Amino acid sequence: MAAAALLVRRWGSVGTVQPFQCLRQLHTVYQTVELPETHQMLRQTCRDFAEKELAPIAADLDKEHRFPTDQIKKMGGLGLLAMDVPEKYKGAGLDYLAYSIAVEEISRGCASTGVIMSVNNSLYLGPILKYGSEDQKQKWIAPFTSGDTVGCFALSEPGNGSDAGAASTVARLVGDEWILNGTKAWITNAWDASAVVVFATTNKSMKHKGISAFLVPMPTPGLSLGKKEDKLGIRASSTANLIFEDCCIPRDNMLGEQGMGFKIAMQTLDGGRIGIASQALGIAQAALDCAVDYSEKRMAFGSPITKLQAIQFKLADMALALESARLLTWRAAMLKDNGKPYSKEAAMAKLAASEAATAISHQAIQILGGMGYVTEMPAERHYRDARITEIYEGTSEIQRLVIAGQLLKEYRG
Repeated sequence: MAAAALLVRRWGSVGTVQPFQCLRQLHTVYQTVELPETHQMLRQTCRDFAEKELAPIAADLDKEHRFPTDQIKKMGGLGLLAMDVPEKYKGAGLDYLAYSIAVEEISRGCASTGVIMSVNNSLYLGPILKYGSEDQKQKWIAPFTSGDTVGCFALSEPGNGSDAGAASTVARLVGDEWILNGTKAWITNAWDASAVVVFATTNKSMKHKGISAFLVPMPTPGLSLGKKEDKLGIRASSTANLIFEDCCIPRDNMLGEQGMGFKIAMQTLDGGRIGIASQALGIAQAALDCAVDYSEKRMAFGSPITKLQAIQFKLADMALALESARLLTWRAAMLKDNGKPYSKEAAMAKLAASEAATAISHQAIQILGGMGYVTEMPAERHYRDARITEIYEGTSEIQRLVIAGQLLKEYRG
């Protein structure tokens, strides 16, 4: 067994939590048709955790809009909330392929828990790890790895939607403090977070080049939360507005340099799209699992309905869409691990996985018929959860623009 694999510890019985640790390793894209042994073990461990800890309570979490506090703490103990963070900052020291695999398996058990995990890893810790000073990394990363606290990411605003460069939230430097004013919208983890990476305009004349990033503790004077949104899906994760009214933070809380905010946001979203693609894969896999299980047990004309060609065709199409999206997602993660450009591939992965999740969960309801339309079966929850994956971290339309832009640049180059 490879040295890296020896460092992986299997998750045992429920309540016995041991962290993952493994050496980073570079992957040659498409070098092998099988995952490395370390990643196979990680996948099985996350699957076991999801089946025992998440799947049995996912419906209740959804109905009650309840944040999975205990499960998030156990995931922190496993190292799942800071997967590519180096061990010196109390992270797991894994790579992005491992992160993608873990998010999928967690989301297969509960999509809400999957997005909580994804936001903390990709959107909150990601930009601090890449752009933060050493002091910022010690202060803003280490406390957010254990599951006791989570972070969030505030880019969207009520009026700008997909136009991330039109930030109306402003930050003024007065003495040794930045004063923030404005409203951020649709912020995942808002009600449960202890810190936020927030983007605000520091120089209006420079448009998107005048946006900067800041680290803001939660709660803090001048920052209030809007109502918790009542959503179609991923209802166990909190979503709300962040309202800044003369919110003062120290000058040293700027992340990166002044004017780098838009660049930080766009690069962060590239990694975040791999996380959301992985979440979508988990939802799609859960929907396919449900459809196969039901169709094997459902009798019609004296046989299981899997004997029907119409059902077999649906299952084949579902499996094809899922496996194709999974390969695209793993490829994007591997490119990131190798330090190669991956913006186009991340957009492709997110687009393919999110549309696959929506289509597969829709077909699962169709296969279940009336049973697919009631909450007694999880198919309808998977369908509701899948829909958001086509919206956040950039809508499907934005992904197509990213893909087309990169594609044309390659041809012209």
